[in-house]
Amino acid sequence: MALTKNERRTRIKNRIRKVVSGTEVRPRLSVFRSNKEIYAQVVNDVTGETIAAASSRDKDIAKAKGNKTEVAALVGKAVAEKAIKAGVETISFDRGGYLYHGRVKSLAEGAREAGLKF
Repeated sequence: MALTKNERRTRIKNRIRKVVSGTEVRPRLSVFRSNKEIYAQVVNDVTGETIAAASSRDKDIAKAKGNKTEVAALVGKAVAEKAIKAGVETISFDRGGYLYHGRVKSLAEGAREAGLKF
């Protein structure tokens, strides 16, 4: 039986989440990518709270011109700046079942440039 794209992604995501979890010292940077937008949030899984979040729908990022990959890099920088302001410097990266390529890779590199370590 063939899996749909979403079922396959969910299986990969669950496999990743068995290993990657966010703590207070090292929270998890979670990525969600839709066809049009990209979202990222830094999560402490122990308490279940979101420390910082950014998306391509944020007002300052939505105004930016560029393709989706360039916008993803801006989202990475924005979430990293918010996380650093909240006192987080090291994170574990959760690609959410997506390949580390294209927009997901661009977001991760943007976060690294802004000062997050992972």
